[in-house]
Amino acid sequence: MFPKVTPVVRALLYVNFIVYAAQRLTGYGDALLQYFALWPLGTPAYGQAPFEPWQLVTYAFLHDPANLMHIASNMFALWMFGPAAEWVLGSRRFGFYYLLCVIGAALAELLIVPAMYAQGGGVTIGASGGVMGLLVLFGLVFPRQRIFLYFAIPMPAWIFVTLYGVFELWLGVFGSSDSVAHFGHLGGMATGVVLFLFWRNYIRGRVAGPARPK
Repeated sequence: MFPKVTPVVRALLYVNFIVYAAQRLTGYGDALLQYFALWPLGTPAYGQAPFEPWQLVTYAFLHDPANLMHIASNMFALWMFGPAAEWVLGSRRFGFYYLLCVIGAALAELLIVPAMYAQGGGVTIGASGGVMGLLVLFGLVFPRQRIFLYFAIPMPAWIFVTLYGVFELWLGVFGSSDSVAHFGHLGGMATGVVLFLFWRNYIRGRVAGPARPK
């Protein structure tokens, strides 16, 4: 139904893998984290870098160089759900959608985590916020499309997305020590829902296609 890899998805995949290679294979991995990862607001703690506005976007192109599954899982989800989203939105609007989901995820991490936990937030990296926005869009536009949980358990997309969101909220509230940006994931999903509602008439028109004469 959808092209395998659409233009903006392809560009995002390339950039993510190129940056990951730079982290792994050059001597600039620490410098990339220092200047381009998402650091908490306020006065930096000892050993932390200061927050800079561009980090709201750049953090999403960095991944844990010691954890291949970090980038592999994010890029697999981008490859899986991105083409459908780009087909629905069009390339330009898709790029804007992905960027806003990344920023929404960053703001959730910066504002919610310090308000909930006395120790505040740590450094955040990864494309998960943008990917979660793509996942929620897929569930909203194609609610009956089957998704296989763990590649084995089929369920409609809307159920998968709902369960995933509830699970992320649970982990965000009760799993603060697992070093995963759960509120960032939720921020990306929430941003995706807002953008879907704002563009819903456009999206419906794209999905329905041109009217056919009777």
